Amino acid sequence: MNPELQIEWYEELLRDIKQHYPQVNIHGFSPPEIHALTKVARLPLRTVLERLKAAGLGSIPGGGAEILVDRVRQEITRGKVMTDDWLNVMRVWHEMGGRSSATMMFGHVETLAERIEHLERLRQLQDETGGFTAFICWTFQPDHTDLTHLPPAGSAEYLRTQAVARLYLDNFPNIQSSWVTQGLKIGQLALTFGANDMGSLMIEENVVAQAGTVHYLTLAQIRAAISELGYVPRQRNVRYDLIDPPPVEPQLAIAAG
Repeated sequence: MNPELQIEWYEELLRDIKQHYPQVNIHGFSPPEIHALTKVARLPLRTVLERLKAAGLGSIPGGGAEILVDRVRQEITRGKVMTDDWLNVMRVWHEMGGRSSATMMFGHVETLAERIEHLERLRQLQDETGGFTAFICWTFQPDHTDLTHLPPAGSAEYLRTQAVARLYLDNFPNIQSSWVTQGLKIGQLALTFGANDMGSLMIEENVVAQAGTVHYLTLAQIRAAISELGYVPRQRNVRYDLIDPPPVEPQLAIAAG
């Protein structure tokens, strides 16, 4: 949320990427960044989104949601977008035909009731627009932050919370495992707690890594984790269309006499 960069800078960035890599969908600019840009540019939200979309923005990540309760946001995200404005960025984007993901970062100052309030706000907006493709939750990583005194939420709490989210968000078509914060084994186990998506490869990660949490998986590891549970790994795009050839069914060998 750079107060010095105007919307024209972002438009040029998007156009340059699309010029060099027209086949790539640009999944970028979370609601806090877009909301901040409306203040810098002094333009209505819809105008900002229309200009970014025209320049090449393809979809919006659900970052910066943390917990969508203003009490929590005022305590841990001061200066960041508040709940209604976060949701409204997504609402307007969905009204324009755009798609986005939704997230929840829990295990810090929120109560269990506030976690449910977060899920309820997402569920209501999804009922209204149907624009969310997936939900991803993960635990707060306290190391190297101002909240190091808080005990970290464990793997059991992560899995339990994800399972509750899968039941509560029955209007969300997909739930993504967060191996990025939980590691390979818990990320794999999450597939038995409601997740149907292992996410994707990452070339670089600079958010939870700042808190000392670093997990990287290869494509082979992701495929193996899925197959080990008896599922068939498939490749998707950001809209969750399957884009790889369907697996070939094994054929029974017939001996010629």
